[in-house]
Amino acid sequence: MERQKVHLEYPLNATSKSILWSAISTPSGLEGWFADKVENKEKKFIFYWGKSENRSAELLSQRPFSYIRFRWLDSEFEQEYVELKMNYSELTNDYVLEIIDFTFAGEEDDLQELWDSQVDTLRRTCGF
Repeated sequence: MERQKVHLEYPLNATSKSILWSAISTPSGLEGWFADKVENKEKKFIFYWGKSENRSAELLSQRPFSYIRFRWLDSEFEQEYVELKMNYSELTNDYVLEIIDFTFAGEEDDLQELWDSQVDTLRRTCGF
């Protein structure tokens, strides 16, 4: 099956770039909305959900207060990644969280629902 690149944007009521950057780039920040537990060892992040599910990701690149990009180590699609990017909107004086992820063709809506739920948790956790 063919894979699709999915680009999502979420306007946030966030005026603090340091709070948003911490939420998308640090283990403690990611634990608040993305996973139940996150460990970071060098360029490897391990994400835990529930008691038995976990996935490891390699940190591919990051630019502080801009973006962070991970590649799932268990993915057979080596060119794919997950990117969390923060952009400032001068129009609204808020930040926009951009997410780039990949999924199979026809499953884009499911992926968007998953990210919608995660970002809702981010908004509640950080007060955005």
